[in-house]
Formats: sequence, structure tokens, C-alpha cells
Amino acid sequence: MTETLTTRPLTTEQFHAAVHSLNPKIAVFDCDGTLWSGDAGSGFMTWSIETGLISREAADWIDARYRAYNRNEVSELAICGEMVQLYQGLRDDELRRAARNFFAQKIERHIFPEMLELIANLRANGTDIWAVSSTNVWVIEEGVRRFGIPVARVLAARVEAKNGIVTDLLADVPTDEGKVASLNRVGVTSPDAVFGNSIHDAAMLAIGRRAFAVNPTPALLERSTQQSWPVYYPASVTPA
Repeated sequence: MTETLTTRPLTTEQFHAAVHSLNPKIAVFDCDGTLWSGDAGSGFMTWSIETGLISREAADWIDARYRAYNRNEVSELAICGEMVQLYQGLRDDELRRAARNFFAQKIERHIFPEMLELIANLRANGTDIWAVSSTNVWVIEEGVRRFGIPVARVLAARVEAKNGIVTDLLADVPTDEGKVASLNRVGVTSPDAVFGNSIHDAAMLAIGRRAFAVNPTPALLERSTQQSWPVYYPASVTPA
């Protein structure tokens, strides 16, 4: 059975059965690419520019930084932080309304129903579910609300707010080893099941009793083969 799990993608039935066989007390999920397809972080940045949510000066700055990131001139950690610092000076409640509109318009239809079902069943069985993402907290909290994950169980990129106004003071940027650090800070050190899609989830996947690569990028697929992590593709993103 182990050979089957690690040499070919699991079917939905096999995937759900493998997860439930763990009887997990704690399960940790990445969000973009894992619970839904696409990158809600960069998507919200683009949407913010297109809708005029941010100033032209801020738009030009983040566009230049993101282009540099795509040229490997800016680190993953830096760009994830800057993509939330971008909103300094705006009201927190304004950003929550914007995230609500953005998610409903651009992301909700891309939610993986198989992951929606899995999390619903885990919650019904008493599993404590955590969502960990380098995307901004406004979008992630809005998105995981569809999965019944409370905001108290969300670890995402965030800045401090003072008197309801967003600042540029970073509070957390969970990416790469930072995802493990964020979980450690809330006392989650050895989750029973961990789910991710990107190489930036690899450190987090490694601390789980069982790791699952969901809709993996090529780099994570390679790592999954090395680590014998089961691979699963939801129907809408199954490779030809």
C-alpha cells in the first residue's frame, strides 16, 4: 500500500481514507493552491491596483517589487511582507470589505470541493483545523470562513493596526520555515496531518505525522517523491 501511495497520485477516495485513518487531532492546511486553485495573494494585489484601492504611487512601487521578485531579485519572505505592508494607511474594516468582495468575485468559484468535503468531515470528527498562509490575513480569513475555520485558527501575513488604521509594522509572515515558527508560537509543534502545494510549504509538511502534497508545484512534487509524501490532485487540476 505504501508503494501505491507514494508512486502515483491518490484518488479522492484514497486521499480521504488516508487522512481519516490517522484520526487526526490537529490538521494544518496551506490555502492558496491547496484549498483553492490560484494565488489569492498576488490576485488581491492586482485587484487592488485595478480597482483603485491603493494609490498610484503604491501601485507602481509594488509592481516594481513584484517584477523584481519574479526575476529572483526579491526573496519570498520580503515580497510576502511587502504585499501586506502595501495597505498601510487604509482602514482595517475597509480592507475586510475589499477582501470579501475580491474573494467572492475572483476566488470562491475555484475552491476545491474535495477539500471542502474533507475539512467538513474532519471538523465533524472533532479535528482542530489550522490554516497557515503567506497571503494577507484579510483574504485568508474571508476564504477559510467557507470551510468553517475560525479566525482564531488562522496564521497569515499581517501587519499591526492602530486605532483601526493599518500600519507597515509586520506582525507575521508565515512562509517557508516561518510557517513552522508561526505554528510553534501557538503551540502546534507536531500536527497529525499537514497539507500544502508549494515548496514554501515543505518545512511545514516535514513536521507533520503525515504530510500530503495537494496540487503540488513541480518543486514540491520532486520533494514529495524524495520524502514519500502522498500526492493528491483535486479533479479540476488533475494533470492530463
